[in-house]
Amino acid sequence: MNLSVVKEDLKKIKRTKFGISIPELRKYAQKIAREDYKTFVENNDFSSFELKLLHAFVLGYAKDDINILIKYFADFIPQVDDWAVNDSLCQSFRAARNFPEKVWNFIMKYKDSTKEFESRVVAVILLSHYLNDKYIDKVIDVLDNLNTDDYYSQMGVAWAIATVMGKYPQKCLKYLKSKNCHLDKITYRKSLQKIRESFRVSDEIKEITQTMPH
Repeated sequence: MNLSVVKEDLKKIKRTKFGISIPELRKYAQKIAREDYKTFVENNDFSSFELKLLHAFVLGYAKDDINILIKYFADFIPQVDDWAVNDSLCQSFRAARNFPEKVWNFIMKYKDSTKEFESRVVAVILLSHYLNDKYIDKVIDVLDNLNTDDYYSQMGVAWAIATVMGKYPQKCLKYLKSKNCHLDKITYRKSLQKIRESFRVSDEIKEITQTMPH
């Protein structure tokens, strides 16, 4: 879809007091994905937050050869400089569930990155698509070694750990209590905080974390 047309259409999408309507933006992204997503993603100038967010949703809805989708995902990562765009991109990327091994191998190229949002991309992809019996041990290992020198990477890892706790509580507790846990103190504390705030974690587990070192 032509970028100038997209920009005009974005002006017509209703706003809430918090900004553009996300449900309406998702609907528009689905339309672009059905009609001509390549023209849009190849010509997007990322001149606004809405265009970045729309790009993230379009990549999630687009149907194409997995190698093409991965290329577009990789091309977009350098433009990610906001937690909302980051998380929308990762959570919407359905290809990770349809082609888990391909996407896993791709995303592991970023596991040693020292860039804030590249680390967060890894964390949020993992918590969104890989919390299952086949991948959980590898997920914990990757999270344990991700860069957490920056705020949004710290929070991404903490959120992922809390999500792991919701689905694999005993495995996660064992990890957090073990000498094999290499989370820095800030990320460790943020992980415990998010665990206690999570509606996915039982009250029993939350009480156990109260006795764990902060």
